Amino acid sequence: MAENKQNRGFGGGRGQIAPGEKAKDFKGTIKKLVSYLGAYKIPVLFVVIFAMASTIFNIWGPKILAQAITELFDGLIKKYQGTGSINFEKIGGILLFMLGLYLVASIFGVIQGWIMSTISQKITYRMRREISEKINRMPMNYFESRTTGEVLSRITNDVDTLGQSLNQSLTQLITSTFTIVGVIVMMLSISLPMTGIAILIVPISFILIMIVVKNSQKYFKTQQEYLGVINGKVEETIGGYNIVRLFNDEENSLNEFKEQNDILFKSAWKSQFLSGLMQPIMNFVGNLGYVAVAIFGGIMAYNGAITVGDIQAFIQYVRNLTQPIAQLAQVSNMLQSMAAAAERVFEFLGEEEEDQTVPNPVKIDRARGQVDFEHVHFGYTPDKIVIHDFSTHVEPGQTVAIVGPTGAGKTTMVKLLMRFYDVNSGAIKIDGYNIKDFNRADLRKNIGMVLQDTWLFKGTIMENLRYGRLDATDEEVYAAAKAAHVHHFIQTLPGGYDLELNEESSNISQGQKQLLTIARAILADKPILILDEATSSVDTRTEGLIQEAMSNLMSGRTSFVIAHRLSTIKDADKILYMQEGDIKEQGTHEELIAKNGYYASLYNSQFEELTE
Repeated sequence: MAENKQNRGFGGGRGQIAPGEKAKDFKGTIKKLVSYLGAYKIPVLFVVIFAMASTIFNIWGPKILAQAITELFDGLIKKYQGTGSINFEKIGGILLFMLGLYLVASIFGVIQGWIMSTISQKITYRMRREISEKINRMPMNYFESRTTGEVLSRITNDVDTLGQSLNQSLTQLITSTFTIVGVIVMMLSISLPMTGIAILIVPISFILIMIVVKNSQKYFKTQQEYLGVINGKVEETIGGYNIVRLFNDEENSLNEFKEQNDILFKSAWKSQFLSGLMQPIMNFVGNLGYVAVAIFGGIMAYNGAITVGDIQAFIQYVRNLTQPIAQLAQVSNMLQSMAAAAERVFEFLGEEEEDQTVPNPVKIDRARGQVDFEHVHFGYTPDKIVIHDFSTHVEPGQTVAIVGPTGAGKTTMVKLLMRFYDVNSGAIKIDGYNIKDFNRADLRKNIGMVLQDTWLFKGTIMENLRYGRLDATDEEVYAAAKAAHVHHFIQTLPGGYDLELNEESSNISQGQKQLLTIARAILADKPILILDEATSSVDTRTEGLIQEAMSNLMSGRTSFVIAHRLSTIKDADKILYMQEGDIKEQGTHEELIAKNGYYASLYNSQFEELTE
């Protein structure tokens, strides 16, 4: 029974979206994302308006500055010729107007950035909430077929990538597009011939950028992949540090790390170098345009076809033309990454769910505990049947022990009782009602569980114990701890019940963790109990105490005990010996020993091991 944390880490970043990674269905994913944005139509419209306004005012600035430069140049000529002087008042007015223009543009930019950040964070908040709710409706086989890190990556890495890319790409797409269009319009208003020369840099820039992007993407992907591999290796080595030292495997682990780190170094160096070429290439192309415009503009100014201020404005526009082109290339990458991340999130949200409720559900405040398995057939896949024909009747308050070799179907049977999976055919009934007629939450309110793989969360011991029943008083928690013979050792810990367990609960022993989960089950006070190797992690003396506590706990409750140590279940009301998905024998300990069959053979082999 899996109450473990599976692979706790993210695999060191596995499952993250690599820069340049593409979605399988880009158009379909973008449509779904647009539907999310549909709830924010008016804010998005304001983002577009403010982004446009900010861009327009910024583009207008050089044109205004051109007037001041022309006025200054004309004033200098007049002063040199002795026909006039520089009109500083007019120049000051022009500069103040330009300052106001840039100030308004900045305000608009801040407002649109604030609105877009709010929208993107609300969308990521909604997605995280939907994923969190979805997790509680997912079937167990989804989590058993995937690592915890892969699932968590959807909630963290993919949603974060989506939010950041959405926030940056939308505004950058708007501003870059309007900047390119606006700059070309302003250049056309100054000089058509010079605009024709400047426009030549656009296709050159696009071609060079696409060459760089195409060659760098594969290295970015390798870099992201091996970043995950290395982080996973480090996590694995640290997690198993004692084992690594015990088997003297330090050198081998270091060699593996060096090999992976070498691949990461080469891919990271190439990706960063190639992406770093973007700005020098843009500067080079921009300088080419700058030189061409300066030469041609100088000739036109000499002939009186253009003013000095307009030449300066035009040169500034040429400079401004290359930056948004590079930004559009980056936006293209961000859109691909955003779509890939969104697609993974939507895939998760679109996964098949298990039904949580049923029409006209059975309502029982507290089950009596009668359990019937009627000709149950089950397989995790249709072609691999695990339980072939399981039938047994359990009276309220009985203790049923389930034994048998590994892979016999013992744990599978209790998973079916909990409705972690549904039977292929047959029925499981509680108090005469088919468990499929219960809402899942109502069914599980009547079943408590203690597993071999303990699960405790980061928090105090008191909080971990109270997880079994959140409204329990402190006195009830203490009583449950005493019943599980765990109260004394808790009091010896620094902080007692207020001791903070770390994330892996490694600041207490495995046996102590097991005792705490037993105390938690006692506090929960459920009419049906499932004990899956509940005492396997404790010493013989503690096992005796636990058996005593369990005897008191199971009194009056229906209990299913999965055990490998047959000495612990001799007093069970019924023992089921399972093998290959079938009940081979059932009866009391004495009855099965007298049969001298499967159970007797297994019991005698354990007894012989103990006496050797």
